Amino acid sequence: MATTSDSRHKKRKMSSLLLAIGATFLTLIPAQAAEKIFFTYDPLNVSVRVSSLELFAKEGKIDKNLAFYLQFASSEQKQAFREALSKTVPLSPVVISRFFNTSIGEDILTRLGGGITIQGGRNGKYALRAAFVQAALDPDGFSLINVLRKLPTDMQLQGPLLLGFAKEATLFIDATETLITEFRKLTAEEAATDPRVDYSQLPDLRQPGPYQLTKQVWNLTDASRNRSLYVDVYIPQNLTAGKTPVIVFSHGLASRPEDYAQGLERLASYGFFVAAPQHPGSDSIWAKEVLEGYHRDAFDLNDFINRPKDISFVIDELERRNASQFQNRLDLQNVGMGGHSFGGYTALAIAGAEIDFDHLKKECDRLYSGVNVALLLECRALDLPRQSYNFRDKRVTAVFAANPVNRGIFGPKGLSKITIPIMLASGSYDPATPPALEQAASFTWLGSPQKYWAMVEGQAHVNFSELDAGLSKSIESLTQLTLPSQDLIIDYASSIQIPFFEIYLNQNEKFRPYLQSAYAEYLSQGKEFKLDFISQASVPKLIDAIERFKREHGAFSPK
Repeated sequence: MATTSDSRHKKRKMSSLLLAIGATFLTLIPAQAAEKIFFTYDPLNVSVRVSSLELFAKEGKIDKNLAFYLQFASSEQKQAFREALSKTVPLSPVVISRFFNTSIGEDILTRLGGGITIQGGRNGKYALRAAFVQAALDPDGFSLINVLRKLPTDMQLQGPLLLGFAKEATLFIDATETLITEFRKLTAEEAATDPRVDYSQLPDLRQPGPYQLTKQVWNLTDASRNRSLYVDVYIPQNLTAGKTPVIVFSHGLASRPEDYAQGLERLASYGFFVAAPQHPGSDSIWAKEVLEGYHRDAFDLNDFINRPKDISFVIDELERRNASQFQNRLDLQNVGMGGHSFGGYTALAIAGAEIDFDHLKKECDRLYSGVNVALLLECRALDLPRQSYNFRDKRVTAVFAANPVNRGIFGPKGLSKITIPIMLASGSYDPATPPALEQAASFTWLGSPQKYWAMVEGQAHVNFSELDAGLSKSIESLTQLTLPSQDLIIDYASSIQIPFFEIYLNQNEKFRPYLQSAYAEYLSQGKEFKLDFISQASVPKLIDAIERFKREHGAFSPK
């Protein structure tokens, strides 16, 4: 159990990460200037001058106007407030403007503008967008005080809404911390009942496998959809007799197959044929074109449909090539499916999860649903035609979904339709698909009796070493987080993916000892960042933990 000091430390780190992801969204995503910022909490209506905040930010001086608000603040709190006002972040005004013109960007602004209004209560989204862009243009850099200085009119903070949002954010942080603690406890409990294994005597799955590989890039066109895409293909060499297992992998939003090369090569080195298609409507090319002003949306709405169809199309292509290129060696009746983030949605859809529009509408209409960043993406699916979508491809018989976007769009009814072996993977620091909101309940809803869930401590959704330098600098300037190396994350992921697919694609029970909590504890020995791992056996206790948290803290906000 974490100490009180550890608990505070974790909360500070999670708060820092939430602040960082907020700034990250601003980079992809408020004549006459404001003189006062009003705070309304009926019947209270008070104001602070922007000039008072500016004086405090620049010189640390507290005038009479600001003294009223800071009279009970400690020296440490005052210093933290000053740093929050003056901290600069290198943001592009063009990027900010274009992001806020996307549907997701407008959604964020509308939610924010409901709590920060023009006097009289009108939504402040347009004033906020103008101030964000102008602050990014300022030679002094983008900062909170510069945003306040650039506001075109006096603004009104709607106390009940903002305090409610702050309460919801705190609830989210508490839920995340509770989940991490419970997950580690459940891992230890399962490990205590696992058969004893001396893992030091078994092959080390953190090392590359025995097979050399070649990489090919196939440029394909699905004539039925008039859709062209490329596929990165990793082919293991000198395989022994028998069928070759196949894994198809779906990349995340604003990324590309190449971004996952290290992990895909590791899988191929163990004898898996790996195919990773591009998803043209939600890849890095589309994201770049959004920032260049070519698209109105952060991703093509139709990619909710096209992504899973891309996977089935790739398997069809493999069937067409199997005899001529691979001597019918590819096992295309037992295909493994992997995916990350939006690719996790894709993997779950292929596995049989169905969109539940009624559940999604309720989730999106919740007052503070914007706390969950992933839900902003999921809510875009409400613009799809309301019909039944079934993307299940029965050739796929095992699924690995990492940091999946899923809870709102599928809900318990949609996820219960997954009955094939499945493994979820999460990162404890993930602010984009937070495990407490996106995967905890989802794991209990999955219909498969053969399900597993792994969590890498400190993993924060993306490979930070691959981020744009400016974006990395923005995040580093707002946090002092220590994150696990990408090599460690790949080692952990490979060590659980390989036995999962060996067992459920190759029916190779020799790998069964690896697929248990005791192995996660073995891998975690001496590591600053641990791997936790549970199975179906822990579901009743996980449900109890979720229900206990709801009783003690309250559920997340209704509409």
